[in-house]
Amino acid sequence: MIQVGLSTISVFPKGVEDGFRLSREAGFDGVEVMVTTDAKTRSPEKLLEYAERYEQPIMAIHAPVVLLTTFVWGRDPFTKLDRSAELAVSVGAPTVVVHPPFRWQGKYARTFTDAVRATEQKHGVEVAVENMFPWAAGGIDRQAYLPGIDPSEMDVDHATLDFSHCALAKRDSMQLALDLGDRLRHLHLTDGVAAEEGRVFDEHLLPGHGNEPVAEVLQMLAKQQWTGQVIAEIKTRQARSERDRLRLLTETVEFAREHLAVEAPAEAEPESVASSPDPTG
Repeated sequence: MIQVGLSTISVFPKGVEDGFRLSREAGFDGVEVMVTTDAKTRSPEKLLEYAERYEQPIMAIHAPVVLLTTFVWGRDPFTKLDRSAELAVSVGAPTVVVHPPFRWQGKYARTFTDAVRATEQKHGVEVAVENMFPWAAGGIDRQAYLPGIDPSEMDVDHATLDFSHCALAKRDSMQLALDLGDRLRHLHLTDGVAAEEGRVFDEHLLPGHGNEPVAEVLQMLAKQQWTGQVIAEIKTRQARSERDRLRLLTETVEFAREHLAVEAPAEAEPESVASSPDPTG
């Protein structure tokens, strides 16, 4: 059975403990912790306390997003990646999700794939590089990321597919899943609508509320008996109440369960001796 977790950022502006609590109440299998400026997201002691209290294992750690966490763990991006993997090991999470670097990040951008592989070898975790989207100005793609926005074109062993980012990039998410093949290890369950020209707006809609083939990708992975993780990463800040937020989360996990319930095709059984033609006629 493919596990379905909840990213703690999905309950923003509520805090990380609320992420664990609401994950349990909605019926998820565990959580992905987004590292933020909140010190509790970086404390293995606190995170393990929440995991035990709410019976929600930590499935993954999402490394700090540079533009939102400039000074978290210092300004060195190599250190941020290493500390994320260190935190994952401390809380028993097998996966670290990381965005590709911005072009202006110098050596980190130029040696990113080497840094990812070295981090995996040092800590024994999977570092799953996430697909991103173009940053455009005046209708021109500024090619903000290096080595790029598409992990299928990078020399990395593990990747994360985010449906909302596919929508912004106008990248066929089913084709990206197929292009990644066995390297696809992590899925950010969300949805999006193709962006208007020159507009960058990362929607993170509930699955089924956008244009992406989310259900079809989940069904394909279920049929393949995929062994990766599905993590809901949606926006619930528009929720008017706790009850409303829980309803959005519950709808999301139910969507995942429905489309991951597809059975793998049965293998053809060898023909038995009893059913074989009688060789003596």
